[in-house]
Amino acid sequence: MTTAKKNLSPFAKLSAVGLVVTLGIVYGDIGTSPLYVMRAILNSTKTVSEDFIFGAISCIIWTLTLQTTLKYIIITLRADNKGEGGIFSLYALIRRKAKWVFVFALIGGATLLADGIITPSITVVSAIEGLKMLNSNIPIVPIALIIISILFIIQQFGTKLLGSSFGPVMFIWFFMLGALGFLQLVEFPVILKSFNPYYAYKLLAHFPQGYLILGAVFLCTTGAEALYSDLGHCGVKNIRVSWIYVKITLILNYLGQGAWILNHKTELIPDLNPFYAIMPGWFLVIGIIVATFAAVIASQALISGSYTIISEAISLNFWPKVKINYPTISRGQMYIPSINWILWASCCFVVIFFQESKNMEAAYGLSITITMLMTTILVSLYLYFKRIPGWITIFFLIVYLTIEGSFLFANLSKFFKGGWFTILMAGVLFCIMYIWHRGRKIKNRFSDYEGIASYLEILVALSKDKSIPKYATNLVYLTRANYTKEIEKKILYSIINKQPKRADVYWFLHVNNVDEPNRLEYKVETLVPGNIYRVDFNLGFKVDPKINLYFKQVIDDMVQNNELDVISRYESLRQYNIISDFRFVVIDRIQNYDFNFSAFEQFIMDLYSVLKKIGISDIKSYGLDTSNVSTENVPLINPKEDEIHLKRLNCQ
Repeated sequence: MTTAKKNLSPFAKLSAVGLVVTLGIVYGDIGTSPLYVMRAILNSTKTVSEDFIFGAISCIIWTLTLQTTLKYIIITLRADNKGEGGIFSLYALIRRKAKWVFVFALIGGATLLADGIITPSITVVSAIEGLKMLNSNIPIVPIALIIISILFIIQQFGTKLLGSSFGPVMFIWFFMLGALGFLQLVEFPVILKSFNPYYAYKLLAHFPQGYLILGAVFLCTTGAEALYSDLGHCGVKNIRVSWIYVKITLILNYLGQGAWILNHKTELIPDLNPFYAIMPGWFLVIGIIVATFAAVIASQALISGSYTIISEAISLNFWPKVKINYPTISRGQMYIPSINWILWASCCFVVIFFQESKNMEAAYGLSITITMLMTTILVSLYLYFKRIPGWITIFFLIVYLTIEGSFLFANLSKFFKGGWFTILMAGVLFCIMYIWHRGRKIKNRFSDYEGIASYLEILVALSKDKSIPKYATNLVYLTRANYTKEIEKKILYSIINKQPKRADVYWFLHVNNVDEPNRLEYKVETLVPGNIYRVDFNLGFKVDPKINLYFKQVIDDMVQNNELDVISRYESLRQYNIISDFRFVVIDRIQNYDFNFSAFEQFIMDLYSVLKKIGISDIKSYGLDTSNVSTENVPLINPKEDEIHLKRLNCQ
């Protein structure tokens, strides 16, 4: 028997409401890029000429077209996993056909999380820095720290109320971007020459070290990965249609900033931010307020995205199990305390260490370039396995490896200016993911299984042996055996040998993490009617593994179908229709002190043990009632132990 749950967002279908909601969820990061892109470009040169500005804006326009529109909006959004997107969803689509691709998924996930550390910092600080145009003595760092701290504090209470305003605020934000840019454009319409890609080529080919400008240009598309990650929240149609509005307003704003720069060459001063310079004096305060709200929304999107990435990583065995809370009933609303405070501390460090957003620009973009490269590789494999004509797949791979490789090369020049920070953070996150994944693989390699059929008669006899005290009416084990006809030797040893455990009914529960993100179903196999059952839960990688809750539903379904009697087997309680007792046994496999791994594997297992202590146990992660759960530690089975033969000496 199975039950399935459809977990589709109410905003996934194309609608006016869906379009507005999409603006608030998807475009926070890429939508706040005008705050710092043109300033970063100006800071990369000592001379400003028409050709330079035309070339820089041409690079922006064609980056948004080739990278964001073509790669993500048109191509990558097609690689949806039952409506879900993101690098881990993409990995889940192809992992069974190419197991080695997990490395690309780990690198992409780690660098995307690292980007989530720098984005709140640079967007909030960039927005607040507009206050310097009113008073140069305003303390930017303390204000930014207060806003960031409040944002992280409220996560534990849920952001449903805050989130409901995201769409309308971002609609106003993009309208403001377009209007401000258009007002400058009409004063210097020659800036429209920037649409000609020749100026981009001229800048990159002939301007001294022109390729380094790409490091600043790339900042205009850093939020493109979010378009794919938020596919499940908004739906492909809403993203594609709303992008038309977003792209028009972004390009208008960049054109407007470029027009203002060329119209006011004599007024350019170091660290000038053209974004605020194009605002009329009377509008500046309003613009700063709207920019601050947009920065908060962009930060919230990255924070929520980080929670989602970690929850998916846990299901895919890429991350230690950690506590996940659900503060509201809204779809996708989760709160991971450990990740929240790590992000908060990291963001505060970035603000305090770099002080100004211009210093953060060097740290920004390098890690997300690597994420995009990993996505390109995974999408190419997806196209290959979907039997797309080979020349199309190869062309896609070559084009985007060239484009993103160029961006990566340009961003590497910023490594010692701050790029080291996000690479360091990404490296730490990658190591955690790799160690956890590899450690699990090593442990599973030493798991030993038996065919359960030959033990069914023994278990039935044990359940009827009244000379053994009853351990529980219903005894439940969590099994890792993927095949229904198999069971771990350690479970059999626990029931039969270690301490014979008599029970009226034996249950073996298996959790199977499937590639479909929101799948939630189960099946029951009756091994011995009324005596021994196996339940397999098929859970998508976005589904919270509340096994205790799901198992109760299984019991209720079986009772309603007259497949099971759950009234207590004790006569004194049965006459009052008291529900029988359940007891869970969780077996934790640990390494023997004399277990001989290779030096590298021992290093991995030592670090794996440390990470396991930091995370939470299976009992908590599966939501089991601790009052009726027992944990048994058993050693990993070392095959080499069977090769040891002692020589017996005769007594003299």
